Amino acid sequence: MTKKEITQLSYEITGFAIKVHKALGPGLLESVYEECLKIELVKNGYDVKQQLYIPINYEGIEIETKLVVDILVNDAIIIELKAVEKVLPIHEAQLLTYMKVLKKPQGLLINFFTDNITKSMKPFINEFFKELPD
Repeated sequence: MTKKEITQLSYEITGFAIKVHKALGPGLLESVYEECLKIELVKNGYDVKQQLYIPINYEGIEIETKLVVDILVNDAIIIELKAVEKVLPIHEAQLLTYMKVLKKPQGLLINFFTDNITKSMKPFINEFFKELPD
């Protein structure tokens, strides 16, 4: 994928998150928003992997972990969903770690516990994004 394609995909995911938030509002469990966002993505033809376990390799040995990606879209963008009063630095670090381990160029941290979801969304890019063609 190109930077332009990743950016467009991110924009489209944002639109679906806004749609879900408008329909449901704040105050539900993260899992509810995750299922509804997945429905929107699949309905619109995107490849979606949900609750994807992240393998960790340590000295050539794959170890079992509890690290799980909420949603991976088109094998490119990781979506980490929250339904919390305040997003903490650990939530951002979690997403950045997932992006690094899975070598994905972009991540979106979306908190549904808000009145204005666009202000509670935070995109992240990394070195894998910078290496993509324009």
